[in-house]
Amino acid sequence: MEQYKLGEMEQRFAEMIWENAPIASGQLAKLCEAAFGWKRTTSYTMLKRLCDRSIFSNENGVVMVIMSKEEFQAAQGEQFINEHFEGSLPQFLLAFSRRKKLGEREITELKKMIEEYEEGK
Repeated sequence: MEQYKLGEMEQRFAEMIWENAPIASGQLAKLCEAAFGWKRTTSYTMLKRLCDRSIFSNENGVVMVIMSKEEFQAAQGEQFINEHFEGSLPQFLLAFSRRKKLGEREITELKKMIEEYEEGK
């Protein structure tokens, strides 16, 4: 199992936690029952999986965020580029722009990001 790849229901469950954390695990189970039709045990099994990946924690019955949604998405992107483009962001951008031309706004945003990165060195 890859740390930053989530199945559809894992993703929906994670979204629910990010939207409601910190939240009592019992209350989370009730939300899952209403939203997904899950039994309490299903919610706790899913929570354990995501806690084992260090995305969330469940301390004394309170579910808390370890990795924010933004941090998680960044880690997913990094994992994808590492797996498919040997860790090369330029190779990813080259492959991406072959199929989808970048607009002026996207090019401007990329240039700005590069400039900010260079200034922060």
